[in-house]
Amino acid sequence: MTFTAAIVGRPNVGKSTLFNRLVGQRVALVDDLPGVTRDRREGKARIGDIEFTAVDTAGFEDVIGESLLARMREQTERAIGDADVVLMVIDSRSGITPADRQFAQILRRHSVPVVLVANKSEGKAGLEGAYEAFELGLGEPVAISAEHGEGLADLFAALMQYVVDDAEEDDAEQAPETPLQLAIVGRPNVGKSTLVNRLIGEDRLLTGPEAGITRDAIAVDWAWEDRRIRLVDTAGLRRKANIEGKLEKLSTADTLRTIRFAEVVVLVLDATIMLEKQDLTIARMVENEGRALVVAASKFDLVEDRKAALALLSDRLQHSLPQLTGIATVPVSGVTGAGLDLLMQAILATHATWNKRIATPLLNRWLAAVQERHPPPLVNGRRLRLRYITQANTRPPTFALFASKPGDLPDAYRRYLVNLMRQDFDLQGVPIRLMLRKGNNPYADRD
Repeated sequence: MTFTAAIVGRPNVGKSTLFNRLVGQRVALVDDLPGVTRDRREGKARIGDIEFTAVDTAGFEDVIGESLLARMREQTERAIGDADVVLMVIDSRSGITPADRQFAQILRRHSVPVVLVANKSEGKAGLEGAYEAFELGLGEPVAISAEHGEGLADLFAALMQYVVDDAEEDDAEQAPETPLQLAIVGRPNVGKSTLVNRLIGEDRLLTGPEAGITRDAIAVDWAWEDRRIRLVDTAGLRRKANIEGKLEKLSTADTLRTIRFAEVVVLVLDATIMLEKQDLTIARMVENEGRALVVAASKFDLVEDRKAALALLSDRLQHSLPQLTGIATVPVSGVTGAGLDLLMQAILATHATWNKRIATPLLNRWLAAVQERHPPPLVNGRRLRLRYITQANTRPPTFALFASKPGDLPDAYRRYLVNLMRQDFDLQGVPIRLMLRKGNNPYADRD
């Protein structure tokens, strides 16, 4: 990326719409309700041949203290401090408001350069508001319509001066190692954002006693022991029957999309409450998507009998999630930082298992030994023949089993094979897919 541009302004002026336009996809939640965005969201943006990092921020509110709005303002101010250029967005159709004037005054006190963006400038009414923006004292406004993609050529020209020539970068820097896609999920208020902040070593995400603070899925690029990681904090997932309103539905859809694109998912539990039905629902959802799963028992510093709590959690996971036998479970505390190194070790180990490939000759020797020890059942008086097995894919480990009559193989025997494969090939804690295929029988015409 050549530079970082923070998109700021008062609530509901179209900051997230502009962010989505710049990054080329609808990743930030957008709604007519003010205050939808709370955390900073970063994305790879592009206008013409300019590539840069765009940062979406919460709407600026003139509040201080410990309230949620005050913490949101603090996140916005941090984004301004970290940026190379600030895009201050106003709503041309609403005209200049006292909040716009106050925010412009604050920006003038910063050393960071500002590009004034007059959004919603399409039509005569919009252009009049754009001309009015001159009085903010931030230079000539760039009139655009983020919704319709108008005026981006003018924004391109305004940003050209901030482009840094990076032609001298090394080849290794131009083609970095692909980061591990890591998603943090769980019920509301179990400590997901606190855990992420402790992992990355800064207050990057909003936290607090209020449930449901996180709305967007917020991605943070980070590294642990030289391993690049793209860590995504998500909104809490409630039971489907309890989801209320359009905004929560959008947040839930954003979280589910994050799970689908993740490689490893960390399910955060509240150790003071431990495994609830919704936790199991989320875990099964992750398994159905074929993602690798690690369980983090958060707030473990508040648990009195820790040995008993871990034993109970392990027992419940064993009985409730037999399809993920051996899943890594790590007690952690986002407040004290306890257990975070062990959590990262478990994540990387589970990721390696999820990517594991087993040689075909080894699989077929294993299959022959299994059938000798525990043959498949009889069907219509004849023994089913399991002829051949091979690994078709990884991420998750997926195997193709060729049989004489695959449709007649009982589910119980299929589960037996999967469980034995998990044990014998050390595939603990990851989903395993076993596909049954019709094998070619050279003696079919003689039967």
